[in-house]
Amino acid sequence: MEASKTDHLLALKVMRLTKPSFAIFQPVILDKRDIGFPLMETSQEDITCVEGLPDFTTSQLLTLPQNFGNIFLGETFSCYVSIHNDSNQIVENVIVKADLQTSTQRLTLSNSAPTANPELLPGASLDDVINHEVMELGAHILICSVTYNAPSGEKLYFRKFFKFQVLRPLDVKTKFYNAQLSDDIYLEAHIQNTTAYTMYIDRVTFEPSELFQLRDHNKIEDKRSTFGALSYLNPNETRQYIYCLTPDRSCLKNSAATGKLDICWKTNLGERGHLQTSQLICNKLRGFDDLRVFVDSIPDVVDVDRTFNIDCKVMNCSDELMELTLYLNNAGSIRWSGVSGKRLGTVAPRETILVRLSLLAIESGFQNISGLTIIDSLRRRTYEQFEFAHVYVKPD
Repeated sequence: MEASKTDHLLALKVMRLTKPSFAIFQPVILDKRDIGFPLMETSQEDITCVEGLPDFTTSQLLTLPQNFGNIFLGETFSCYVSIHNDSNQIVENVIVKADLQTSTQRLTLSNSAPTANPELLPGASLDDVINHEVMELGAHILICSVTYNAPSGEKLYFRKFFKFQVLRPLDVKTKFYNAQLSDDIYLEAHIQNTTAYTMYIDRVTFEPSELFQLRDHNKIEDKRSTFGALSYLNPNETRQYIYCLTPDRSCLKNSAATGKLDICWKTNLGERGHLQTSQLICNKLRGFDDLRVFVDSIPDVVDVDRTFNIDCKVMNCSDELMELTLYLNNAGSIRWSGVSGKRLGTVAPRETILVRLSLLAIESGFQNISGLTIIDSLRRRTYEQFEFAHVYVKPD
């Protein structure tokens, strides 16, 4: 609070507006043979004791906050500002201004015009309610300043400071994964409740950018949440969400902004919170090659020292014709069975052809399939496919 050299005619009071909490009853549990047993009967007469449940600690009564309490990022900070004329004189042109100073900016929350408050009579007051959604962590300072004219015509000014900390309610961690057989990427989001209170998770959605199409894997067929109807998150508890993103064909970069994660929650008595992440950047985009090879069908399990077949789709992703030739390069524990240098023919733009290939497994275990080379003779380009499929080889 700023020191004042003048005894002001007005008094400034600021009170935070927040939900009440349940009163806590502290039961005294003793045996009838104990000396202090009468204290137990006396404690049950306490107003906070629940009738019929003398050992229950949570009361059915509500209590008003006894201190400033905690403020979390994404919640709405509300306070009641009152200017009261404590003197027996009339003051004029009262201006009340409320600013919020953070580590990066200063915001004006309320600013009354002098014409709105021409006079303030003795015993009268000016009241205002301020609401502000907190969007930054760390120290915040509420600065309330008052300017007015005394009966003598002198212009007086004073202000008060109220400092509070904004805490982090949720810890959000994200990670991207590439799908093996497509251009899709998967977003895995871990959301942890870092407060000391149980949260009701009202909504968790992902808002994709215009470069991606979204498939939400956190809902079952009838659009119900996989976490059930009552979605509670206890203190320090973590919940996992999965989203599938399909990039647009115009997304040719290795990294792109995929979208934002939007989270809404409620606390014990219905206080709302809202948090939205910044743009999530994925650095694992493969981009779109001119030629893509997909595995269409492959056995789950094959026998060692026996041949097996796989079907592959070869897609011309470019806007030009391709004249393709397939070469087989043996490497690792899976060997190709067939003639290398096979001509696949002409493939039109955006066209897909199906190719059946034979292989031989010479070692058991989980093996990679690689060593496929395709050459486009028209544009003299070579496309190599490394570890584009896997298969389990069982021993004899």
